Amino acid sequence: MQYRELGRTGWKVSTVSFGAWAIGGSWGNVDDKESLAALHRSIDLGVNFIDTADVYGDGRSERLVAQLRKERSETIYVATKAGRRLDPHLARGYNRVNLTAFVERSLKNLNTDAIDLLQLHCPPTEVFYMPETFSVLDDLVAAGKVRFYGVSVEKVEEALKAMEYPNVQTVQIIFNIFRQRPAELFFPEAIRRKVGILARVPLASGLLTGKLNAKSTFEKDDHRAFNRHGESFDRGETFSGVDYETGLQSVEELRPLIPAGWTMPQFALRWILMHEAVTCTIPGAKNPVQAEENAKAADQPSLSDEAMERIKAIYDARIRNLVHNHW
Repeated sequence: MQYRELGRTGWKVSTVSFGAWAIGGSWGNVDDKESLAALHRSIDLGVNFIDTADVYGDGRSERLVAQLRKERSETIYVATKAGRRLDPHLARGYNRVNLTAFVERSLKNLNTDAIDLLQLHCPPTEVFYMPETFSVLDDLVAAGKVRFYGVSVEKVEEALKAMEYPNVQTVQIIFNIFRQRPAELFFPEAIRRKVGILARVPLASGLLTGKLNAKSTFEKDDHRAFNRHGESFDRGETFSGVDYETGLQSVEELRPLIPAGWTMPQFALRWILMHEAVTCTIPGAKNPVQAEENAKAADQPSLSDEAMERIKAIYDARIRNLVHNHW
């Protein structure tokens, strides 16, 4: 496993970490025993950072992470998120009363006295223009409820705006072979400001595993079945906003570029880590085999310049017009 510094926190976190959305829900059937086994296997392989949220299974994911921490002696940094419990999900809901209540609930779920890293959970764009919200986060840090805070965003605009607040330590954003825009303007600015970057949806909701095809089916509680057009949340979270058929065609063009002995997920994760601005990527895993495959990507050698150029060419030809200017 490799490690990189996370913003200005002083932490060194595993470049391949653990995204805990899938073990909470919205990805079809999950088994808590298998989920816990996946978490344990990740820690065995050097993972020391887990990203979760209060809405992943209505606290289910946070509670599994708490159980893991209870059973392990290693230092495990846990990031959670707040805001998506709001209904309706409106900017005015990101206030002191609600954020404090969300934090207290997550503290209980995580069985801890302080949240390592709290992130606003893809709030409306307007929130990034509300300094009073970030003042609340400062107060939660001062009160000892939160150690550090950051944001999870949908758009590059939001990422750039968030970094204007001096105590934002991290930005979580979708970044993968099918979503390359963050590297253009946002990444250099994040490096300049020493802000950590968590690259989420690294495998484009499974498209970049190479295991999906035109006949693949998804359970009704899997967001890949019910959110392809943004019916429940931002459509960019599902297949990175790429049309499913186009994504499958693009994957076939990528296959010849995969080095011998690598899997496609390892190839896709290693591409992300070729960008020095990225602190870590947070793929999900619902079982130990997936966890092991993900973790191995951290130690793979660098991709060749030729492969990097070819990946960009495929993106420019097939994907760019679908996603580049939307997020």
